[in-house]
Amino acid sequence: MSAPFDSGLQVERTELAWRRTALSLAIAVLVAARLCVFAFPDAPWPLYLALASPAPFAVWMLARRRTAAVDRALRRDGDRAMLPGARPLLFLAGAACAAGVAGMLITFVG
Repeated sequence: MSAPFDSGLQVERTELAWRRTALSLAIAVLVAARLCVFAFPDAPWPLYLALASPAPFAVWMLARRRTAAVDRALRRDGDRAMLPGARPLLFLAGAACAAGVAGMLITFVG
């Protein structure tokens, strides 16, 4: 990426925050898979790991792509830029929260 658009570096800080989110999600996936081995010995935990593993990578790639689009728009149009939406990131964050709630319900109710 070239030099930042503004001196405040808001776009870069946002990208770093999404990177931390993706890393946290990756760690959560690994911990959940590890816990599934002990909590549900008969459950197909490798299937869970295979299905959940792409999520952190998807968050990281979507955040990176959106950051590049925001940077291009701000460089081109300045303060009047029409910035891209964050619907894919919002969807992934909501899906991660829903999976966490479902996991807690299964753990505590079941």
